[in-house]
Amino acid sequence: MTANSLRSVTVERTGPGEFTATNARGGTLTFATGTGPGFTPVELFLAAIGGCTAADVDVATSRHTEPVEFTVTVTGNKTDDDLGNRMTDLEITFSVQFPDGESGDRARAILPRAVKTSHDRLCTVSRTVETGTPVTATVSPATR
Repeated sequence: MTANSLRSVTVERTGPGEFTATNARGGTLTFATGTGPGFTPVELFLAAIGGCTAADVDVATSRHTEPVEFTVTVTGNKTDDDLGNRMTDLEITFSVQFPDGESGDRARAILPRAVKTSHDRLCTVSRTVETGTPVTATVSPATR
């Protein structure tokens, strides 16, 4: 692993059930536990899957033309069973329209392959979920 491969965010509690994540570039994202309009961690997880594969597909298709519509919907079922809380039956659905004409025809033709390539190789988020990467949780020694 190289220094260029490391990714990180820091999550700080900002109030009861409210948190802010900050990335290494200074970007922030607020979220909550579900009592208000803010995204929950599970919704952020779904957005990460959809955003990752949407970015891959957009790069491939927009080389030919700008889409008229580009929507990605990610769904799943929150399950609590013997394995604990988790998401099951994750599904990503693309609804994309391109303008009429030769460039739109090219974008339409590569769309299925772009979606498949993102799923099978490119989308770091969904690839991580599907390969089952272990997660380690620790408590910092400085914690009081």
